[in-house]
Amino acid sequence: MIKLIATDMDGTFLRSDMTYNEEKFARLYQKLQTRKIQFVVASGNQYFQLKSFFQKYPDIIYISENGALIRDNNQVLAKHAFDSVYIQKIITQIQSIPALKLLVCGSKSAYTLSSTDPNHIAYMRNFYHHLDVIDDFNEINDDILKFAITCPPEKTDIIVDQLRQKLSGLAEPTSSGHGDIDVIQLGMNKAAGLKELGQVLNINLNEMMAFGDGGNDLEMLREVGCGVAMKNAQPKVAAIANQVTADNQEQGVLQTIEKFLEK
Repeated sequence: MIKLIATDMDGTFLRSDMTYNEEKFARLYQKLQTRKIQFVVASGNQYFQLKSFFQKYPDIIYISENGALIRDNNQVLAKHAFDSVYIQKIITQIQSIPALKLLVCGSKSAYTLSSTDPNHIAYMRNFYHHLDVIDDFNEINDDILKFAITCPPEKTDIIVDQLRQKLSGLAEPTSSGHGDIDVIQLGMNKAAGLKELGQVLNINLNEMMAFGDGGNDLEMLREVGCGVAMKNAQPKVAAIANQVTADNQEQGVLQTIEKFLEK
């Protein structure tokens, strides 16, 4: 019996223009609440950005920053920050690879350097509603949850492999594709976040359904009771899913939830 439904956002729940069928979602969300099924957003993105899509829904829980920060509108349920000893080592290793743009992501804000391309900063504000531009990463006074990297899309897999070697024992790179790489804490991912949230809500992983499309959704789709990949998912994601639904443009998440509720 499914008691919780979790979804990734970019490439999964959201269309490419960062919208979704709000009328249909409102109708389905009401049915989920009636049946006491918890709706959860599980994303690599920042909590402040994620909640902006769901202002009308105070009961949604957010697993943000790939599992490092779990919270609702009122309280933090779990927070996992990097040990301060590791932070400068990780930044140094990331900066040793050319052509990477870096954001350091904290619980209060994300941070990038004033030397970063202004066009990139403007674009990243779509995903990080709290984003501070600073002169030196040493200025940061925040709990660091992850590092967000943008690289040339065609080099994503190569750079993930480079980072895996350079950051061995410090952190783990994971990619959602398209030139986006998150460097996260060892053992930290969306599945770990769902397991931790499940302990709070008394819901087992096998009582959850989850939707995703990218490499950072692999663990989540593999470990829940029903893992659903989007039609536009990476092949390795579709391969481990229990089922494949329509793509994000066709609102496959809402289609599947609707069919599930009809049953």
